[in-house]
Amino acid sequence: MHAAPTAVPERPPYAWAALVSVATLGLYVATIAPTTQFWDASEYIAAAKVLGIPHPPGNPLFVFVANVWGQIPLVEHYALRINLFAAVTSALASGFLFLVAERLLRDLIPHRAIRLATAAAGIVVGATSFTVWNQSVVNEKVYTLSQLSIGLILWLGILWADKLRGGRRDQLLLVILYLLALTSTNHTMSLLAAPGVMVLVLMTLWCEKADLGEWSKWLMFCLCATLFVFLPGILADWTGSAITFVAGLAFLAAMVLAVKTGESRFAVLAIAVSVVGLSLNGVLPLRAAQFPAINEGEPVTWDALVAVLDRQQYQKGPLIPRQADLLWQYLNYLQYFSWQFGRDWGPAVSRFLAVGFAALGLTGAVWHWRRDVKRAAAMTALMVTVTVLLVFYLDFKYGYSLRPDQELHEVRERDYFFVASFQLWGVWVALGLAAILEWGATTIGRAKTGMNKWVVATPVLLICFIPLAGNWLSASRAGETLPRDVAWDILQSVEPYGILITAGDNDTFPLWYMQEVEGVRRDILVANLSLMNTQWHIRQLKRRDLFPFDTDNALPLYRDRVWPLPTEPALSPSYEELDALPPYYQLGSGQTFQRGGISATLPEILERADIVALRLIQDNLGERPIYISRTAGNYGERMGLAPYLLGQGMARKLMPEPVAMSDSIVNVSTLGWVDVERTRALLFDVYHAESAARERPFGWIDEPSESILTLYAIMYGTFSQILAAQAADSGAAPADPGMTELADSATALAQRMFENTSFGRYAGR
Repeated sequence: MHAAPTAVPERPPYAWAALVSVATLGLYVATIAPTTQFWDASEYIAAAKVLGIPHPPGNPLFVFVANVWGQIPLVEHYALRINLFAAVTSALASGFLFLVAERLLRDLIPHRAIRLATAAAGIVVGATSFTVWNQSVVNEKVYTLSQLSIGLILWLGILWADKLRGGRRDQLLLVILYLLALTSTNHTMSLLAAPGVMVLVLMTLWCEKADLGEWSKWLMFCLCATLFVFLPGILADWTGSAITFVAGLAFLAAMVLAVKTGESRFAVLAIAVSVVGLSLNGVLPLRAAQFPAINEGEPVTWDALVAVLDRQQYQKGPLIPRQADLLWQYLNYLQYFSWQFGRDWGPAVSRFLAVGFAALGLTGAVWHWRRDVKRAAAMTALMVTVTVLLVFYLDFKYGYSLRPDQELHEVRERDYFFVASFQLWGVWVALGLAAILEWGATTIGRAKTGMNKWVVATPVLLICFIPLAGNWLSASRAGETLPRDVAWDILQSVEPYGILITAGDNDTFPLWYMQEVEGVRRDILVANLSLMNTQWHIRQLKRRDLFPFDTDNALPLYRDRVWPLPTEPALSPSYEELDALPPYYQLGSGQTFQRGGISATLPEILERADIVALRLIQDNLGERPIYISRTAGNYGERMGLAPYLLGQGMARKLMPEPVAMSDSIVNVSTLGWVDVERTRALLFDVYHAESAARERPFGWIDEPSESILTLYAIMYGTFSQILAAQAADSGAAPADPGMTELADSATALAQRMFENTSFGRYAGR
């Protein structure tokens, strides 16, 4: 039975869409992260707070909107406010996609109540898929704002297709174009909606047998929307780029056609709204020139601005040759798809459900093509864009967990790049459920009449709750405070006015968050080894203001003396000298670094970061405490500094002379030299051990970031051995019962921490 097209246009069910958004938001709030998390969450939360510039492409739209949102006193904790921003934008995206799904079903399911329920069921599947849910409960990225823009733009495209010809329709198309331009300043993910809208307009004009003037509008729309993708590359080489030449000719031809058809006004307005939307990128150099605390890329010049917009920091190469075999890249996407519908229930069940929901969505797509070619073509173009084309464009290395045998693989799982595809899949699932309902109405309910034919099959809609049940534990971030606690613990390991050398995102961004958002230990200069290979981070190390040590909130460890405020920048070379540092130095074998009593044998190749680290030591040893975070691994050993590094909890202090054994200093194979008394005070009086050791249903889900959790386990496990040895090292005297009890406590903590890691889980099998 085929439903007849709706005779009278129905008003869109905005109230029901609002209800879907509110219900989705309720779920996200119930499972929301209470504070910052690992990876980019801390960077973006801090950037929003200080109106800074996060990593390329700078994301000015997110920073400004999140900054305003963060000033609304919804909750006391600032990080939770920004996490709520992610939850709200993702929930609103679900509301707009509900409107899309309902409209696609309007001419296919005759009964409004069942149509609304079917649309809602599909959107629930998309909203509760693992990656969408997991990204919606913390502001780890800027992608939830992109999800909202995709849903809104797609809905406006649907409205455009339903409008009669005339000025209002043109205005709607201009609004879509403006939103594409504006939201591209958040992230290019927002542009993924463009192909679907282009095809929808194309098919609509084709079905309407539109005149040449209408086609000229479509052409200008497509040219402007396509230009947003290539704009950074054109800006980087606008004089000699083939893309620039082709784009120029295309726009010239489009303008000529617009003039000839009397549509020049629309063409001019299309270009104007595009420029206005894109102009938000212009605030990057204005804000960068004020040198906020987070100023990645420091785009104060034209070349630096283009480098930020073009993501030159990441040095993405050409699409051919590939960074990994193309087949493996598509298999990696399928792996991520297999996580979406029942990750709590293990790989076998999760893959089975993925096959089922894939079949359901594809069934909906085929069913849609048979009944509504115009909108089916647009939806298919959108889905191909966010899956097949996106995988090809991103050109990732081998997936972190897909090919662990490969040395060249991504540093973390990249499923979040495909969050739009997982959320949009819910629309196809809604169409698949509709196909099943129609089959039920024509087959199972053949003996029924009226609406009962459809009602008899509605229990199938309960399928939508499978991802909700199957991802409840793994997608939730409720109660997870470890990333914030790690930042506190590392910062408090460092003496006042210390220089702390870190390694990467997860041991640096949370420190930025603590310093810039919560105001904790701003006296410490954090120097990141990865970022010190860029010129902008080195300049910021020299430029960073000196903040007085907060004696009122100081730990007892640091109240025993007066700490003098440094009077000089951490780096003495001029900005010109720092900018002139080469990417690396080639040294001969046996070269040493000399400073005071330090004589360190250097590796044969020094990166720019190594040069700056040595300069920090040269300029500050004896003036400011210098530490290397234990999260930097064997960096101290690689630089020949191990004999001079004294472990104090999560950091190792650089001493001016070789460390020597004493009653309170020991040397252990896993940690090197350890200051026993200082480490004991940090581990048991300062650190958040219970945060690391708390029971998690599946352990630490994100294996690429579990190294910090593993470090906690090693710290407490090794220290328990040190305490046990000291307790027993009393000759004929009985062991110190207090020290033995402390050793047992450290052992228990280490075991609980270790059980949260993949090593512990594998060991327990």
